[in-house]
Amino acid sequence: MKRDRGHNGGREHSRTVIRSGLVFMLLLGCVCIVGELLGKWQTPIWQGIGGGQKKGQAVEVTADGNYIKWVEFHVTEAALEVAYNLDVETYRDEIHLDWIELLAYVGAGTGGKFDKGSVRKIQEAAEKLKSGEHTMEELTKDMEYYDYYLEAYTAVLGGMMGEFTLDGRHVYGLKAFSPIAKGFDYSHYDDFGSSRSYGYARPHLGHDMMGLIGTPIIAVESGYVEALGWNQYGGWRIGIRSFDGKRYYYYAHLRQNYPYAEGLTEGSVVTAGDVIGYMGHTGYSTKENVNNIKTVHLHWGLQLIFDESQKEGNNEIWVDCYELSKFLYRNRCEVEKIGDSREWRRVVPMTDPAAEEYREKSGAAVHP
Repeated sequence: MKRDRGHNGGREHSRTVIRSGLVFMLLLGCVCIVGELLGKWQTPIWQGIGGGQKKGQAVEVTADGNYIKWVEFHVTEAALEVAYNLDVETYRDEIHLDWIELLAYVGAGTGGKFDKGSVRKIQEAAEKLKSGEHTMEELTKDMEYYDYYLEAYTAVLGGMMGEFTLDGRHVYGLKAFSPIAKGFDYSHYDDFGSSRSYGYARPHLGHDMMGLIGTPIIAVESGYVEALGWNQYGGWRIGIRSFDGKRYYYYAHLRQNYPYAEGLTEGSVVTAGDVIGYMGHTGYSTKENVNNIKTVHLHWGLQLIFDESQKEGNNEIWVDCYELSKFLYRNRCEVEKIGDSREWRRVVPMTDPAAEEYREKSGAAVHP
């Protein structure tokens, strides 16, 4: 009897173990399903596009509608170059290719990743468009995120191409300049996102270009001076806003004692290519006019603003400017020294219709 009771008890124990195991597996399955659903619900709208390293939704719904919350700009110098050339070459043709549309087409197809094959993809799309075989609307009709890339890349590049007057000649092409004047050497590498520790641990949200004290700093794009003065992180710095409000150019660590071009003030309208300041190594100090940066360099950054709430705070969008800096090297502004002063100025005068229009509407002063 003991043997029978032991045998029956073993079978009951086995059944209990099996039932417990089944219940556990059922619960585990429910947890996985709920986790999957929650994961999908929490996934940002643009997760996986352009790297997807940011947290939270990329498009935030506000009382004013939707706006892009983050952008990663990985367009290579080679892709910028070929798209730009195609735009200029076809400017007067019946079918004018738009360089930003071509870049957005590739970005939408690759999740924002650009490599050696990107140039070929741009060229293939261009051939289809030029032949009249397809329109851009037809090429992108099945691309779910084309509109996103078009808006994002337009925010980055929108003010860099167009019509302008150079030394009295009417020109269409690149009207943005390298931030370092022609004839002045510099070195740089892709340092976007590297760590910084002064004040608090944070990523580097700009691009450093190392050179000599006093190197003339050039306005990349036409705009108006929104910020001018001392910042404990950037030292003597300049903030210039594009006329459409989408771009904020930040130039930091300018020269001690003589950081700015003469006459530059907050509200001044500057034309792309103007000398706006001089390279130095000020900053990392609550006290003004202090050189606490070890290496002489220009820190320049490009912030995108789709909604004014993004201008300051945790929602700021800064993009990597390394490839863009290499592309802009093709357009460096020639400068000349003014007598025995420490001032430099551009050699070839330029008139940007966008700057003229803004000046007339706002009544703002034009930087001499």
